[in-house]
Amino acid sequence: MGEKETKKKKKNKKQKHQHPNNQTTKLTSDFSFKPSYNVKGLRFGGQCLVKSFTIRRARPLELLKVLSFPPTNNNTKKNNKVPFPSTIAFLPTNFTILAHQALHTLTLGLGTKKSKVVLFVFENEAMKGLVDRTWPPEIALGDVNQRLIKGLNDCEMARFKFRKGCITFYIYAVREVGSYGFSCAEDLRIILQSVVDLKDFLDHTTMLSMPHQKSIGLSKSQQVVDTAH
Repeated sequence: MGEKETKKKKKNKKQKHQHPNNQTTKLTSDFSFKPSYNVKGLRFGGQCLVKSFTIRRARPLELLKVLSFPPTNNNTKKNNKVPFPSTIAFLPTNFTILAHQALHTLTLGLGTKKSKVVLFVFENEAMKGLVDRTWPPEIALGDVNQRLIKGLNDCEMARFKFRKGCITFYIYAVREVGSYGFSCAEDLRIILQSVVDLKDFLDHTTMLSMPHQKSIGLSKSQQVVDTAH
């Protein structure tokens, strides 16, 4: 009897530590709106230093690249509009990427190598436009909870979190308090499904290869060629 009980305990522990890539259940189970002051923010664990690392506003095409979403399709060509017009995304800066790697090395593997990507999907473009005027182009991770999430007064959010290797995605659907439904639900669904379908990021190559990031180890001429493409 004792052996059977220990085997059951081991099985339960293994199940708890499994993190399957198929996270489609989150798309429905976590879709609940709460007031902004009551929504979970970014988590940092015991890594206090990580709060000082920075993230930057992403351009629309950069977001598509991270999501592995086709930059152009028939609808885009007809309407001349970039997908997800009511979405604001923040990506880790070069400083953050290098700081994570340095911390991991200096702490002999104890420091986290995980970066954070934060997306805000607003219920309409007008709401996103108002936020555009006040939100900074670059912000410390430790300020995101207070300045961005809690700073959206008279708003309510639904929060989604996905771990993809060395990058954790935090996605917030934002609407005004008292609203019913979510007018950009289709954009939100596509973004969530795109993140779910992503393979784990083993390193930060995708982030470092963005056009306006200074890639490491490349000459200026090579950077010009990369930007042109």
